[in-house]
Amino acid sequence: MAKKKQVIGGPLEINGRVLSLSRAIRAGDFVFLTGQIPMRNGAPMTDGSIEEQTRAVLDDITETLATADCTREHVVKAMVWLRDRADFPGFNEIYGEYFPVEPPTRSAVVSDLLVDARVEVEVVAYRPLGDIS
Repeated sequence: MAKKKQVIGGPLEINGRVLSLSRAIRAGDFVFLTGQIPMRNGAPMTDGSIEEQTRAVLDDITETLATADCTREHVVKAMVWLRDRADFPGFNEIYGEYFPVEPPTRSAVVSDLLVDARVEVEVVAYRPLGDIS
């Protein structure tokens, strides 16, 4: 019998410090990823264009989904935080490349972020346990 809740992936670490949160949690048929910021070599990516930062975030999300036996096609909901409203067109262009067909539902807000990044993205994926071999 499968556990009701399963932590996915190892500890989340930024700048050598282990954070008090899980990278992802499987709860039944759903996989919840923590909010992802753009990272480079284990540190927050505070430079680069919104397009570069968006690619970094979505690449990390793709890798985390894989550890849960999911792909981007399994994503059903995305929540996006942008530091600057003017970044939305650049973000949206790259996001569309990663979710070209039947994109997930999505909310997007402009907000100050806890780190000096331009974007943070959190997703929820749906992959029934019976579909995983």
